[in-house]
Amino acid sequence: MNHSISLTVNGVRRDIELDDPRVTLLDLLRERLHLTGTKKGCDRGQCGACTILIDGRRINSCLTLAVSHDGADILTIEGVARGDQLHPLQAAFIAHDGLQCGFCTPGQIMSAIGLINEGQAGDDPERIREAMSGNLCRCGAYSGITEAVLDVQNSLAEANQRRSA
Repeated sequence: MNHSISLTVNGVRRDIELDDPRVTLLDLLRERLHLTGTKKGCDRGQCGACTILIDGRRINSCLTLAVSHDGADILTIEGVARGDQLHPLQAAFIAHDGLQCGFCTPGQIMSAIGLINEGQAGDDPERIREAMSGNLCRCGAYSGITEAVLDVQNSLAEANQRRSA
């Protein structure tokens, strides 16, 4: 039995026929929609490489069934830049050496975007490390990742203060 779902992925509506209700969102993104920026790391929800945003919230796409998100708005790493202009977190990861091999970077960036959007980043490095503890980096680029998130969070806070003044 086929299941029809509609998703908005990176701003584009996608109508999809699933022939198996057990297809994970990760496999749908990578294999059917060819959005391979979202990585399959552990495939058990322990590494965070598959982190995406669904309706603005961080989620491990390897742990969720695609069929359960009919109508959802999904943002993957492919959808965060605006043309040639990197998202501020992408630029900050480069500026602060928040990546080495790069395998975890898409999930790290998506988690950081979600963290900031949720208003959970604050200005405390320990708070950021704790809130992103579900995203593992085998290369150990954690200090650069934390610095990148702090940099973007501080820039946004300064911009909001200027608008309020």
